Amino acid sequence: MKAASVNELKEELKSLPAAKLVEACVRLIKYKKENKELLHYILMEAHDEQGYLEAVKTEITAEFETVNSSNLYFAKKTIRKILRIANKHIRYTGSKQAEAELLIHFCAVLKRSGIPYQKSTALNNLYLSQVKKVEKAIAGMHEDLRYDYQKELDKLH
Repeated sequence: MKAASVNELKEELKSLPAAKLVEACVRLIKYKKENKELLHYILMEAHDEQGYLEAVKTEITAEFETVNSSNLYFAKKTIRKILRIANKHIRYTGSKQAEAELLIHFCAVLKRSGIPYQKSTALNNLYLSQVKKVEKAIAGMHEDLRYDYQKELDKLH
């Protein structure tokens, strides 16, 4: 069975009555935790994006406190997990500003954590790739926002 395109699905959703639409959403959120989290964001968090970002930053900071820094191998695994969490929330918001803010926070907390990430090629490359993602996100912003985020990014260097 071939999956329909996004536009085809969108047209079908427009033609559905409200009750059927709710039923379809409930069926979707039953099967995947990520679908439930996305719908929660859309319905309950999207109106207060700044508050949502602050909650995610708090979660990222708390996760960094659980990193086992005695061994770089274990630290790398946990740091990748934290990055997956950050990227998931970035996808939910779909905003370049949120992407820049969360990744800058991730990089800043990684630097402050005291983990010698420069000694591990994989961790150093991970850090540098996040900095590049931030630079790319900043490039697509309005000039005033770009200046503010560029200042924060410069503090990381």
